[in-house]
Amino acid sequence: MRRDSHPAYGPVAFRDRSGDLLLTTRSTLVSTLPSDAETVEVDGTTVPVVDVEISSASHPFWTGRGRVVDTEGRVEAFRRRYGGER
Repeated sequence: MRRDSHPAYGPVAFRDRSGDLLLTTRSTLVSTLPSDAETVEVDGTTVPVVDVEISSASHPFWTGRGRVVDTEGRVEAFRRRYGGER
């Protein structure tokens, strides 16, 4: 492999504020973060933080707060409104 051809790979923390989750892993995102990025201390190590909108802690599928869509009711309402089967 050629030297200096790959992006930096290091520890980073992904934070889902709505789900109260902080996941620490390694990523190439550390090379794209600005030098004044927010940091957090995890196990005595300071790592940059990347905020995410949705994670397994806040996604409706994983939390069980998802909606059940009544597709049969929608089809029947459409047929009542616009006529019978064609």
